[in-house]
Amino acid sequence: MFGAAERNLKLIRETLGVTVAARDGVLRIGGSREGVDSARVVIERLMEAAGRRRAPGRDEVLGMIARAGESIAPGSIPGTAPRNGNGNAPGSAPANGEPWADRLDVYAGGRQIGARSENQRRYIEAIQEHDLVITTGPAGTGKTYLAVAGAIHMLKTGRVKKAILARPAVEAGEKLGFLPGDMYAKVNPYLRPLLDALHDMLDYPTIKRFMAADIIEIVPLGFMRGRTLNDAIIILDEAQNTTRGQMQMFLTRMGQRSKMIVTGDTTQIDLPDARESGLVDAVRRLRRTKGVGFCALDRTDVVRHELVQRIIDAYGGPESESEASDA
Repeated sequence: MFGAAERNLKLIRETLGVTVAARDGVLRIGGSREGVDSARVVIERLMEAAGRRRAPGRDEVLGMIARAGESIAPGSIPGTAPRNGNGNAPGSAPANGEPWADRLDVYAGGRQIGARSENQRRYIEAIQEHDLVITTGPAGTGKTYLAVAGAIHMLKTGRVKKAILARPAVEAGEKLGFLPGDMYAKVNPYLRPLLDALHDMLDYPTIKRFMAADIIEIVPLGFMRGRTLNDAIIILDEAQNTTRGQMQMFLTRMGQRSKMIVTGDTTQIDLPDARESGLVDAVRRLRRTKGVGFCALDRTDVVRHELVQRIIDAYGGPESESEASDA
């Protein structure tokens, strides 16, 4: 039940932030009310598997942990508020795949994230309905933010076991030169925008636990080669700075029961030759491919400071007519 070298207990401790001690045939769990109750559900499932003389693998245990909250009956923990009529947390979608009602349930104190424009509503719907979604739009329209929120929502509601956030390591018009530190310290500045979005939806200890347990990965695009990703949601941010070869490599990483979200702004291509953008090429090649969802956001969807919308207008407005029609 505990796994080799108590591996399963270690996964429970790291991902749920609880203490688990087994001594003299007694298992003691300590921590927050929600964490303890989720850990109890996982332990019960491990006991059932052990009773059938079956040893779950690491990915299966992580799946049990991700889905633990769904098995907690409303009001079963003293002091907790009832959930919605489907038995799910407010804003989360039922397991049968009913609509998300434009609300994404994240870990930040029960906070929900929703669409603030009609195009953003279509974006959330596209994430739910398609296994691959390609979204274009100018800065500040929520492309990355809503993609990350969708990933956290699917992770929290047990639809996926893992969230992978990737970004090409391309400098924005300037050469940074030598960067100190190890490999991860060097690539961290390129991945910072994804971390910023995560910090708005998860507290730091939860991010740390999830990353240590490989439930959340933030990686440079180049590290994706050769992988097959099952039961995962994979986001590619700043996709306008991929080459055609990189985009093909990324899209072919999709495994069984996985989703992909590709986001980018075709007005901010930092490649030496903008015609080589993998995002522009993918929109052209896949626009009639069944199962691929497209969403085009524009200046009216900007949710940052009101000046951002005016700045976009001053620098040339939204994407070209031809790109918008492709999407």
